[in-house]
Amino acid sequence: MSKNWENAVLDPLLFGEIDPPQRLLMGPGPVNAHPRVLRAMSADLLGQFDPEMTGYMNQVMALYRPVFGTTNRWTMLIDGTARAAIEAGLVSLLQPGDTALVVNFGRFGLLLQEILTRIGVSYETVDAPWGEVVPIEAIRAAALRTAPRVIATVHGDTSTTMAQPLDGIGAIAREVGALVYVDATATLGGMDIATDRWGVDVVTGGLQKCLGGPSGVGPITVSDRAADHIFSRRHDERGIRAAGAVDGPGARIASNYFDLAMIMDYWSEKRLNHHTEATSMLYGARECARIALGEGLPARYARHRAAGAAMSAGLRAMGLTLFGDDAHRMTNVTGVYIPAGIDGESVRTMMREAFEIEIGTAFGPLVGKVWRLGAMGYNAMKHKVLLTLAALEATLKAHGHVVPLGEAVPAALAAWEAAS
Repeated sequence: MSKNWENAVLDPLLFGEIDPPQRLLMGPGPVNAHPRVLRAMSADLLGQFDPEMTGYMNQVMALYRPVFGTTNRWTMLIDGTARAAIEAGLVSLLQPGDTALVVNFGRFGLLLQEILTRIGVSYETVDAPWGEVVPIEAIRAAALRTAPRVIATVHGDTSTTMAQPLDGIGAIAREVGALVYVDATATLGGMDIATDRWGVDVVTGGLQKCLGGPSGVGPITVSDRAADHIFSRRHDERGIRAAGAVDGPGARIASNYFDLAMIMDYWSEKRLNHHTEATSMLYGARECARIALGEGLPARYARHRAAGAAMSAGLRAMGLTLFGDDAHRMTNVTGVYIPAGIDGESVRTMMREAFEIEIGTAFGPLVGKVWRLGAMGYNAMKHKVLLTLAALEATLKAHGHVVPLGEAVPAALAAWEAAS
């Protein structure tokens, strides 16, 4: 192993002020943060139990209830990336000896399985090929067969650009006595998240996609039914437990940091001193929700639908083939096959270097076969979709691919207007 790092001169003067290029992030996430969010994050810090700070915490809880489509009391933030919220949900709901059912149709269904394995939970899967979704009847049949403690699914999987229909999943869970966990990282704030209508119990998200903020905090909502189960596993750590605190009868949650029983007490009037809130991220999350609600959620979802329709129409007008099932395509991420004979990474490099636009590569079986183009949050705008399509057209031409020049932008414009 090289030891060159030992000889590095760590002179702060060698490192300039951070000044990243003004790049347009049109991949599957992260996307460019809304300027209002960045401004909010520059506000002064407060002590974690300052009345102003706890007031902001209560406001965040209220702001995110409509974003999640819920009246759940326990709607709050998990400090960490969206994956922190995923892990907090799963480790607090499940313990070794439990069985989970994973709805698996892409890379992030595989992530759920990875986390469950590390928790020590056995699981079964109900699967669809990448580019498709799992029929609700198949989920019910698998749930009846496996009698899981939790049914876990992704809503929109950016690896496949598919959105799993979830109407009816709550009824299935109640039929078999299960709870439902949903990973809505890629769709929260861009597609309708109907926590209460779906009848699901824990839903988690992230800021860095449709909500137009930076990665670093994960919004979460927890139903009363799930909260009762989680509180049955309450075991406050010794250094912060209140006099007279009573542990729950259930097994201790395996993670201290992701222990939702303690985190919910931190966000409650108890203000259990579980951690120090990521103040600047809370400010950013608060502003993300204010922007979404100020726009109006129906209007926001319509804007994402228009952006997705425009992107799809423009790509097809270039003669490119979209990946996946049109009937279940996410509105905010579009997969497209890389034309035969074209170096996909070379195209991405030219898009970045010549046009300051980033588009996404792919995972797993789609590596080298598909690009993923996103239009979400602050970037789900007509002009940003048109700029991306025009740049891709010019880049493909520069790589020797025969493209019907001048067709993509008019097709995208027409699709945007038709969808608006």
